[in-house]
Amino acid sequence: MSLQGLSVVVTGASSGIGKEVALHLAKAGCRLTLTGTNQERLDQVKGQVAELGAEVVTVAVDLNADGAADQVINAALEAFGALDGLVNNAGITRDTLLVRMKDDDWDAVIGTNLTAPFKLLRAAAKVMMKARSGSVVNVSSIVASTGNAGQTNYTAAKGGVEAMTRTVALELASRGVRVNAVAPGFIETPMTEVLPEKVKAALLDNIPMKRMGKPEEIADLIEFLLSPKSSYITGQTLHVNGGMYLG
Repeated sequence: MSLQGLSVVVTGASSGIGKEVALHLAKAGCRLTLTGTNQERLDQVKGQVAELGAEVVTVAVDLNADGAADQVINAALEAFGALDGLVNNAGITRDTLLVRMKDDDWDAVIGTNLTAPFKLLRAAAKVMMKARSGSVVNVSSIVASTGNAGQTNYTAAKGGVEAMTRTVALELASRGVRVNAVAPGFIETPMTEVLPEKVKAALLDNIPMKRMGKPEEIADLIEFLLSPKSSYITGQTLHVNGGMYLG
């Protein structure tokens, strides 16, 4: 699938799904602006992307910092003169039961997983509306639909992302800008690799396909949503979970 020359921002691009998205988009011919908090890991991904022949810049930034969203979008504009796509992928967890959850646990997760995507989407929308073109993909999670004990903050953030996706899609549709969300189930990433084997086994029992998803399976869908082949799709949350949730 060719997205030759499109300028796309990918947040949380230094590992997991974000890294796989960056590699997929590089192969498709995109010009990439990649963000993360760790410059060393970003540089490693930048090198891999460059080896695929793609133009790439990186921004090491805490997306919760004041002005971070504008910094990222401006970096893309300065490097490539346009903004065609945004993938809001960066996310964190601070899991604990509700009665043990500190305000800082709530604020950090809501900040990174909901407030930062809002600010990036707002900054990107201003550019895309003028161009009357663009596609945004927000990465949500299966737990926004199912709930998950110990993740009050995370589920609230991801539920907010899906609601925001629908609302902004309505606001921007007449300007030629599409906004969708992808809700992965359990995917083979550094976040799931550290789970105890008993926990993994219990998870697999609840997945009809009896395996975890692969990052490239999420990246394939995101690439499709950024492409003209999905030009009549907006405001949707697409679930990729091996049948674990059938919404």
